[in-house]
Amino acid sequence: MSKRIAVDPITRIEGHLRIEAQIEGGKITNAWSSSTAFRGIEAILKGRDPRDAHHFTQRFCGVCTTVHSMASIRAVEDALKIQIPDNARLIRNLIMGIQNVQDHVIHFYHLHALDWVDIVSALSADPAKTSQLAQSISDWPKSSTTYFKAVQGRIQAFVNTGRLGPFQNAYWGHSAYRLPAEANLMAVAHYLEALEWQKEVIKIHAILGSKNPHPQTFLVGGMAIPVDPDSQNALNADKIAYIGKLLKQARLFVEQVYIPDLLAVASFYKDWAAIGGGVGNYLSYGDFPMDNSGSVSSLYFPRGIIMGKDLANLMTVDESKITEYVTNSWYSYAGGDNKGLHPYDGETTPNYNGPKPPYEFLDTNGKYSWVKSPRYNDQPMEVGPLARILVAYVGGNPDVKGVVDFVLGKLGVGAGALFSTLGRTAARGVDALIMARKNEVWLQQLADNMGRGIYETFNKEKWDPATWPKEARGFGFHEAPRGALGHWIRIENQKIANYQAVVPSTWNAGPRDPKGQLGPYESALVGTPIADEQKPLEILRTIHSFDPCLACAVHVLDGQGTEIIRIKAL
Repeated sequence: MSKRIAVDPITRIEGHLRIEAQIEGGKITNAWSSSTAFRGIEAILKGRDPRDAHHFTQRFCGVCTTVHSMASIRAVEDALKIQIPDNARLIRNLIMGIQNVQDHVIHFYHLHALDWVDIVSALSADPAKTSQLAQSISDWPKSSTTYFKAVQGRIQAFVNTGRLGPFQNAYWGHSAYRLPAEANLMAVAHYLEALEWQKEVIKIHAILGSKNPHPQTFLVGGMAIPVDPDSQNALNADKIAYIGKLLKQARLFVEQVYIPDLLAVASFYKDWAAIGGGVGNYLSYGDFPMDNSGSVSSLYFPRGIIMGKDLANLMTVDESKITEYVTNSWYSYAGGDNKGLHPYDGETTPNYNGPKPPYEFLDTNGKYSWVKSPRYNDQPMEVGPLARILVAYVGGNPDVKGVVDFVLGKLGVGAGALFSTLGRTAARGVDALIMARKNEVWLQQLADNMGRGIYETFNKEKWDPATWPKEARGFGFHEAPRGALGHWIRIENQKIANYQAVVPSTWNAGPRDPKGQLGPYESALVGTPIADEQKPLEILRTIHSFDPCLACAVHVLDGQGTEIIRIKAL
């Protein structure tokens, strides 16, 4: 018997996402991904100074602020052929590096872990056995019986209030939960610790970026933060030392809490190494330049493409092959909706013809999402930590290869297990561990530059628009925590003529294209077993493994101010 279900909204994400799925014989046989809210920034950039664009693009999202600044500035620098100083490169790497680490930890504990961890079960755990479990997998100091008993008491007091907030409507007690009570208590304790940890380590953004979110020191041509060991108003030795303390704090939590928890949880869900594989095509722009040459070969994470899960063939990226379709999206193109447009020529004309709420199901035979359908050489591509780690693994990055082989060995699975929901979750942990370690290297390099009297952070050579060509265009990339982020800009007469961003969740959440090819979310859900159609926990597991950010994915604006759809926040 076939049954269609809808999960709307998908919670514990940024933005509004609806998943509809067809279920037959206890498995998903078809799926549709729909962004149901329309918002925007891009159109208001037209006619503005390109040097100001990053202040606007940060507002695509309240979470992914830093990443859009980085991609935007790189787009302008690419268009104007600007090379930044070495200190600026290192400061940018540090800001983006700690962003990755913090974001991955938040995602694992606060957005994804509850798909695998049953908080209610933690109330019946034996704190002494929890302590034994914690000490058997890590040297983390907070692991005594007294500590876990106190955490259990906090959880019980919270439950006794009757005000469960975001935990009110979860699927507690679901048959798909497998962790013993003691593992659940350990995970919940670390959930709470991660809340405190993340607000400390992100102080690095306040030092290097003046604030978080929406850091203010990014600048076309470098960074607007002075380096001067003799000034209290600049980046000096004291601040370098404090950043070093925070980076160590970040690394220790990843090494002694996040990774051990990830391995412990994954060991109970190894069957998920064969679920959620998706389209099997992976795109990474690469990132974190190791020098100022501007060459692709300088990137710590290499740029590349893997097609059809073929780890023996790493392909180069040609950004001219990127297009966006609106065949099944609520937009229209002047040349026809079945034609793909490169971002330099991108259009964002709303064309909503969907149902008015309330409705049971969308008409998925036509347009059904506010997200466009990006394609590379007309193929759907998955982006994210899994794509980044796979490309680096195949590309020969020794740090990545070492950590991936360690994780696979601990789980007792082969590299093929990475093509899955479990692999996607594991890759995020691998990425966090590698970045947590690399951040300390970049900080030391910055300190070494200061010791040699190298203080420059800004290249003012092309700051004057009078020096710019009449027309220019550029592509700015960043491997954001959620994956390949690209910004494209066209500049005419010193002003922005067109601006388009193709973000990670656009790649992953997009609907079908003119060929009927499913987007990565949709494809990954097909074949997923569903134990209870009324409580589709398994859908959350796979979708959350991508870490959706629909606020980023839908970032256009109806310039006439027409109300397309009204969202009521409860």
